Amino acid sequence: MWITPEEVLLANALWVSERANPFFILQRRKGHGRGGGITGLLVGTLDVVLDSSARVAPYRILHQTGDSQLFWSIACGSSRKEITEHWEWLETNLLQTLSIFDNDDDITTFVKGKIQGIIAEENKSRQAQEDEDCGKFREAELKMRKLFGMPEEEKLVNYYSCSYWKGRVPRQGWLYLSVNHLCFYSFLLGKEVTLVVQWTDVTQLDKNATLVFPESVRVSTRDTEHYFSMFLNINDTFKLMEQLANIAMRQLLDNEGFAADRSLPKPCKTLKNVSALKRDLDARAKNERYRALFRLTQDERLDGHTDCTLWTPFAKMHVVGQMFVSNNYICFASREEDLCQLIIPLREVSIVEKADSSSVLPSPLSISTKNKMTFLFANLKDRDFLVQRISDFLQRTPDRLCGFAGQSETPSPSTPTSLPPTPPVLGAGELPPIQHYSPSLPTAKQGLLSIYQKDQPEDLGPKATKEKMKEESWNIHFFEFGRGVCMYRTSKTRDLVLKGIPESLRGELWLLFSGAQNEMATHPGYYAELVETAMGKCTLATEEIERDLHRSMPEHHAFQNEMGIAALRRVLTAYAYRNPGIGYCQAMNIVTSVLLLYCTEEEAFWLLVALCERMLPDYYNTRVVGALVDQGVFEELTRECLPLLYEHMQDLGVISTISLSWFLTLFLSVMPFDSAVLLVDCFFYEGIKVIFQVSLAVLHANMEQLLACTDEGEAMTILGRYLDNVVNKQTVSTPIPHLHALLTSGDEPPPEIDAFELIKTSYEKFGSLRADVIEQMRFKQRLKVIQSLEDTAKRSVVRAIMTESAFTIEELEELYVLFKAKHIMSCYWGASSSAAERHDPSLPYLEQYRIDCGQFGQLFATMAPWSCGMHTAMLSTRLFRLLDVNKDSLINFKEFVTGLSGMYHGDMTEKLKLLYKLHLPPALCPEEAESALEATQFFTDDDTPQGDEVKEAKEAGEAGEETEEKKEEKVKDYKYYLRMWAKEKEPKKETIKDLPRMNQEQFIELCKTLYNMFSEDPLEQELYHAIATVASLLLRIGEVGKKFTNNGSKKSELQAPAAEEAVEKDDSSGEAGSGQSLVSKALAEAQLENTTPPANGSDEEAKDDTSISSYSVVSAGSLQCEDIADDTVLIGSASGGMGGAVGGNDCRRGSAPDGDWSISFEQVLASLLTEPALVNYFEKKHDIKSKMAACRSQRAVERQISSSSDHELAQLST
Repeated sequence: MWITPEEVLLANALWVSERANPFFILQRRKGHGRGGGITGLLVGTLDVVLDSSARVAPYRILHQTGDSQLFWSIACGSSRKEITEHWEWLETNLLQTLSIFDNDDDITTFVKGKIQGIIAEENKSRQAQEDEDCGKFREAELKMRKLFGMPEEEKLVNYYSCSYWKGRVPRQGWLYLSVNHLCFYSFLLGKEVTLVVQWTDVTQLDKNATLVFPESVRVSTRDTEHYFSMFLNINDTFKLMEQLANIAMRQLLDNEGFAADRSLPKPCKTLKNVSALKRDLDARAKNERYRALFRLTQDERLDGHTDCTLWTPFAKMHVVGQMFVSNNYICFASREEDLCQLIIPLREVSIVEKADSSSVLPSPLSISTKNKMTFLFANLKDRDFLVQRISDFLQRTPDRLCGFAGQSETPSPSTPTSLPPTPPVLGAGELPPIQHYSPSLPTAKQGLLSIYQKDQPEDLGPKATKEKMKEESWNIHFFEFGRGVCMYRTSKTRDLVLKGIPESLRGELWLLFSGAQNEMATHPGYYAELVETAMGKCTLATEEIERDLHRSMPEHHAFQNEMGIAALRRVLTAYAYRNPGIGYCQAMNIVTSVLLLYCTEEEAFWLLVALCERMLPDYYNTRVVGALVDQGVFEELTRECLPLLYEHMQDLGVISTISLSWFLTLFLSVMPFDSAVLLVDCFFYEGIKVIFQVSLAVLHANMEQLLACTDEGEAMTILGRYLDNVVNKQTVSTPIPHLHALLTSGDEPPPEIDAFELIKTSYEKFGSLRADVIEQMRFKQRLKVIQSLEDTAKRSVVRAIMTESAFTIEELEELYVLFKAKHIMSCYWGASSSAAERHDPSLPYLEQYRIDCGQFGQLFATMAPWSCGMHTAMLSTRLFRLLDVNKDSLINFKEFVTGLSGMYHGDMTEKLKLLYKLHLPPALCPEEAESALEATQFFTDDDTPQGDEVKEAKEAGEAGEETEEKKEEKVKDYKYYLRMWAKEKEPKKETIKDLPRMNQEQFIELCKTLYNMFSEDPLEQELYHAIATVASLLLRIGEVGKKFTNNGSKKSELQAPAAEEAVEKDDSSGEAGSGQSLVSKALAEAQLENTTPPANGSDEEAKDDTSISSYSVVSAGSLQCEDIADDTVLIGSASGGMGGAVGGNDCRRGSAPDGDWSISFEQVLASLLTEPALVNYFEKKHDIKSKMAACRSQRAVERQISSSSDHELAQLST
């Protein structure tokens, strides 16, 4: 490529001149290409270690004038071909012009100006993102694509200098981290090391330090482990690796590919060696931490943060911390954890003003809200800029959002795009649908508990007094710290939560702490519209919901009547419609029923959104991945905190059994309701760490008994009884019998455990758990869980099709890996169809991964035993059409294996049957095999030629079906449909007699395929002769059959002599048959002007010519040559016999094939069986293992040819 001219002082240092003229020199880097000796090896090593551009561009062109010792570098190239093009352009366009100049300085100025002009033109067409990246980074990206054969769609995120440990020897080189791959390249003294690992194959990612590997990163896959060390900043590198691996796991889980964020603000200055993608990923990581810290919605994007102080009126002091500003919120977090946290929605802000600075209060900023609260920030570094950003966001914030129901037309940003935001508009004369949800419903105004307790007499006992005291404590807290979303959250808030939230405030505080209140306030009317849209639709999710409605807290009187059941139905159905990716999971009904007790329907819905989409990520999807991940985290925490118990529990296999139900239902299904709801209080305030703490506390409390257990059942009984007897002695509600307790109660009731004491103990013993540590553990477990699920899916698929395929289990597993890899690569390198169409996690494992025709073609070309040269692509397309039963242009793994199995493990008849079907519709499309005339006749009801048996049979069958349908149309009852259903379910066994007949054009295509298949076989000539004989025989058989059918309308007494005469004529003249084949070959060779090959057949070009000239006239007819095609049709025809072949030009009928000619599969099979060469070819066994090994080594995208030899290859091919 052309480069900005740069001075070069020593032109021949480490470079070799290859071409020269008075003005330019073309040079090659020492150590590149053949030879070079020890100097070349040293130069190559230096280029890699020092990241020299000469490694990626080993050719260059220098400009020199006269006797000057000063050179200017004007072009570089990665291949001889590229640099030669530049050289030839210079010689053609500049040499003559430069010879006119008299002054050397003028020549140099002209050349530099010309090169800079070319570069400026090229830069105009560059994309904006490429312009953002610095030149050094773009060079590294080009180097990565060249070294590892990556397409342009593969984007480099960052690259690092490091050592890769191969055995016990470290190899210094460069680690390239792209969106989908981890790549490493090293070149040391002639030893080249290249490594490519897909992120989707990574099973473990660790950062560790041992004696053998000093502070290294370990990347594990299913097959091997890779160690990298000697990083300049190992922490940054490891964080980026984690992010990229997470993106890959998300892709495996729900097929969400990586999409670059186009709306990132441009940097103030070009950052050295930092790509736009790296900035994007860094911003994503900051956004995730910000949203998790303040429980904000998924669409919230952090704009920036700055150090500041906040005046806290309750403590009468300035608290040091950070202010965060995003598109909808201003947040504050103190530097000391739990000291103070604040969330101010911009929708609540009324005034933002700069107060007067003083030595005591420098750069203060006052923010007032609509509920008369004022917050004073100070010590802001760039106050003016901050105020401007807040003002910009305030202008974009709709004023008084809650007051306008019309603004609910915009659905939640995290809502799937397929979700209609508003109900369908009614047409004229349509009745409005039944209203399922209205503000007048009791559950729209208050929680179910309030509805059922309002008629009960007021309790004046000690428990009620305690409840009143709790309410008063919270009221005092509200007065001191504020109430609502802008409340100061401090350690006192947490202390009040741990003491139990009063029932009257539970719904309000759950909404506040979970962040659901913000989402509900910004989407008024959304739930009502969703209910009206979703209710009445019948889906798999709604069926499961109906089945589980009466299992949701059946012991509670609120769900023993239609009011509670109907409310639960509406909330679950609305959420399943909002998020079809999750739909409905069994544990959701238990959690939602508890939410409905304390909240209105709409509030319960938004709390469910917060739970499923933010607080318990991936818990309730099809494979409960999130719960399995946290189960792994719990096992890891048990190993760290309770090592003795962990080893014993692992032997019993208890932890994985018990923890899933604990996490999925937040202990609601295993603990008495009044006690479990206290854990839910803490969970909404503290997050998942509370559940881990309490789980560890439960194990710790039962450690002695669990260590004495001998089997899993005994351990589960001990834990079950313990949890059944965790009681809330302060509850004012009527005690609810716990069904699980009735089942596990023994002879002696075990002692009761106070729920408050359990929570207090969990904080005392395990309160040191941190959210960031849990997230780190979650990442490690997510890799294990998702890869484990992928392995389970693979085993399930293999088991499902094992009995229907002749491949071994190992072969099927390997085929599945290759098939899935093709699907995944197509997703991240630009698929022709959307990801949602290709991968649906709700489908059975067998149908989840699907590939299109192009990807199937790549697999077919590598793995099919039938190689057809240039004809391979056409054959794979036909096989794809044949396998695509449902016509959705995608095939699943079972269909893929069915096609391969027929080619590898079928007997000769099965293989020939497959080959035969590949040349009939639907595999053979009309554009490939039929002329326009034949296609018109096929699709219209014009006069059918009497000899076309296939079409007659088809039309007759259709007519018969229509008649039968008309007869039964009047009396169709359930028996008819049952018969039809039974008929559909019956497996249809296809015999060779069921195959339709083949017309002449299809037969020509079949012959063409066979000739291509034999072109690279060792017995090529023998097979060509055999197929020519068989083709000639089948042509005559078709002609004889045509004579029978042409005379079919005559009287029966005339039919027999005509048939006998025809057979006698064809059978008696044996020389006519051989002569026909010879004449056919002669015609083909004459028309194609091919000479006969030399006897030795050693020359490759002569071999290719042999393949063409060996075609009989049958295969030549399928070529784009009218003369041959017409003569082919007329050979042996009744109108001309041999004379017709010679005089074909006088009686041609255009390019249309003989419409009366046809043969059956039995005739094809019988004819092929007469030739031993063909029988041996189709009975030969093929080994798929070598093909799979070749497919594994091949890149998914066609690897770019090594650019250093492009020019040489081009010369060889000419």
